[in-house]
Amino acid sequence: MSTTAWVIIGLIVVLVLIAITAYNSLVSLGQRVNQAFADIDVQLKQRSDLIPNLVETVKGYAAHERGTLEAVVQARNAAVSATNVDQKVAADNMLTGALRQLFALSESYPQLKANENFRQLQTDLSDIENKLAAVRRFFNNAVQEYNAGIQRFPAVLFAGMLGFHPRTFFDVGEERAQLSQAPQVKF
Repeated sequence: MSTTAWVIIGLIVVLVLIAITAYNSLVSLGQRVNQAFADIDVQLKQRSDLIPNLVETVKGYAAHERGTLEAVVQARNAAVSATNVDQKVAADNMLTGALRQLFALSESYPQLKANENFRQLQTDLSDIENKLAAVRRFFNNAVQEYNAGIQRFPAVLFAGMLGFHPRTFFDVGEERAQLSQAPQVKF
């Protein structure tokens, strides 16, 4: 074989090794995003499991606040049935708003606020919310690394062909302003 043939074979081998390395790196980053999304699912499931107990506790003290309680139950059901990132973000935002209304409602019922079961559920929910914030940050970091990974050279040359596409961040987006406002409770 001639020197030119060896150079061409060497270049092909180098390109194949680069493609394999890029592919394996993108697979690892994609799996990290999937794991982070599964962590969010776990925390959302724990929160969803806690909410019926919270609603039942509040029902005993604020039975005539049916609209607020129904909004919490509907938001919980939407959160449980959400399947992708966009649906989970929307459902999470709706549930967070409904829970804020529920806790604002508890301010009007001192006997409810003093109830040990309600306080424990509120503490548990607060703990889950903190964990959710942490896993959302982890997920968004994993998505950022993945999205950057598919845009870096040489992976950018192979990513689209191999089925790697940008992922969506878990962000409250436009609803951020609404979520930061104090809830309105009317009697």
